[in-house]
Amino acid sequence: MENSTRIPRSALILGFAGLIPFLWGAIIELGLFSVQMGDPSSGNGYPLLVPGDGRLLMIRYGTVILCFMSGVLWGFATKTEGTQATAGYILSVLPALWIFASIGRGPTEALLNLVAGFVAVLFLDYAFWKWGLAPRWWMKLRIPLSVIVTACLLVGAF
Repeated sequence: MENSTRIPRSALILGFAGLIPFLWGAIIELGLFSVQMGDPSSGNGYPLLVPGDGRLLMIRYGTVILCFMSGVLWGFATKTEGTQATAGYILSVLPALWIFASIGRGPTEALLNLVAGFVAVLFLDYAFWKWGLAPRWWMKLRIPLSVIVTACLLVGAF
């Protein structure tokens, strides 16, 4: 199947399922979902989800996924040898190092740093794909996922 340009069903389903926390965070930030605990009419109710919770969700999950994508790229680098492997290993750790070094400067900046990280990973995905290290269908999956993730993160940032 790796020689095919058709995205495997499991990769497609799991890839898009991985968007749920990003979409959920954006929905919270847009104020499209509200849940109260207690009886709001008695004055004892308080929101379970408030603006900002979606941002925190996206920052935490986005950090995990950006590091996961570093690992995926590392795995692609293992498919080659020599200087190309060395370059692949170096490039593959950059997204994880980027977010580690830049996440703790407030929620807006953290979200924008995640946007930069996911855009950079998309370029790295393309490089590994062009080198023949990623499956032929890889970019057909990565482009829409990256666009949706980036849009959700921007909702949180602004």
